[in-house]
Amino acid sequence: MFRAETRGIVVTVHPDYLPHESNPDELRWVWSYRVEIENRSRTTVQLLSRRWLITDAHGTRREVAGQGVVGEQPIIPPGADYAYTSGCPLPTPSGIMEGTYRMVTDAGELFDVTVPTFSLDLPDIARVLN
Repeated sequence: MFRAETRGIVVTVHPDYLPHESNPDELRWVWSYRVEIENRSRTTVQLLSRRWLITDAHGTRREVAGQGVVGEQPIIPPGADYAYTSGCPLPTPSGIMEGTYRMVTDAGELFDVTVPTFSLDLPDIARVLN
């Protein structure tokens, strides 16, 4: 689990490797990730857009940006939350994702919410820290 908070908006990400969707012989590893967005602020917010930076194990980076998430631009009142699940294929057995959500308050103020950087790793592999 990975978590970040910006202006009372808490974003939690739970990545999960999908072996049934992956095919290492074809250099394809796939993860799903569940995102939970909790509004602990005192104002209603709407998620307008997303920006992801995805880096594979070779250091190759790609940017993905667009309106909303999974086809929605959710409105999240104070004390409420919103969750969705999406996925990410990689040409390597590990990588990282980081990003931001562009939000707008009910008063029209735009601001960016940090999505925590999270790792996409195969389960049960030995890791070496340098």
